[in-house]
Amino acid sequence: MPAVTDTGFVEMRLGKVVGIGSAEDDVSCVVVLDGVSEDRHLQIQIGDTEAFGLSCTLTGVEFARPMSPQFAAGLLRALGGRLRQVRIDRLTPVPAGGTLEVEGAAGVELVDARPSDALNLVALVPAPIFVARDVLAAAEAERQGDSAEAILLRRALEAEQMTIRRDDAG
Repeated sequence: MPAVTDTGFVEMRLGKVVGIGSAEDDVSCVVVLDGVSEDRHLQIQIGDTEAFGLSCTLTGVEFARPMSPQFAAGLLRALGGRLRQVRIDRLTPVPAGGTLEVEGAAGVELVDARPSDALNLVALVPAPIFVARDVLAAAEAERQGDSAEAILLRRALEAEQMTIRRDDAG
């Protein structure tokens, strides 16, 4: 069986989660993936809740009770499963679609997932992340120009990691 990198995918890793403000005081959350062996980047807009959870994981903030990604990771482990890889493999009406390759007692199964959910899980249960070259090409094309979306995506590359702080003072 050929490796995923031989069939049109680029290996990437979680880079950061950023919040970018707009002139209308809206904040858009973006996760940035960085190429492992290629100088490529993929920015994916994600929801506030997913960005909050991913940012907490990436910066080491923990909670007394599990959030949904921690629950999913615990369930995967409890069932004896293993996350083999995450693929961002298709363009859909939202920025991209993802597939989790999970190995368990029944063998290897492919599980459809939103990229934000897949990335939240892979932050907790490390596995390789692969992005289809056509998804990268479409994202790179989307970053070009002067549209509000293109400007947001370019700003995400320059922004610092979102930081969540706990206020334990009361």
